Amino acid sequence: MRAITYQPEFNIVVFSFLLHFVWEFVQAPTYAGMIEMNHWDGIKLCMSATFGDVGFALVAFGLTSLAARTRQWFLRPAAWQYLMYLGIGIGLTVGFEYYYTQVSVRWTYSELMPLVPPFGTGLSPLLQWLVIPTVVLWITRRQIVGIKVKETEQ
Repeated sequence: MRAITYQPEFNIVVFSFLLHFVWEFVQAPTYAGMIEMNHWDGIKLCMSATFGDVGFALVAFGLTSLAARTRQWFLRPAAWQYLMYLGIGIGLTVGFEYYYTQVSVRWTYSELMPLVPPFGTGLSPLLQWLVIPTVVLWITRRQIVGIKVKETEQ
């Protein structure tokens, strides 16, 4: 049985968590009230958002894996696989941002957040879902290829 670190989902979770958590703190000023928020409350809110981001990443990875008929698609992704992975994450982001900013009004953007039509989605969460998943796939690929190389050397 292979180590859990060999599993792509494990790497997607770990690297998504680390990178999204940092992004959530960096983009905090673009959400109303985050700067004035109690430190611990801000950490809890960023942690909650990060868990959601990790969930999006797993859904995007899982659906892309189903469509590709392999969990190893990220090793040499076809353009459609990469675009599907990003598209699912962006679709989830737009949907959830719209719901939380327009329907439930759980949070709102500050004046620092540029908005992207047609739904008024914040630019920062959209960039988050272009940058971080790309980096996560790259790191995951390097991690798993590195493990395979080590196994062949032994």
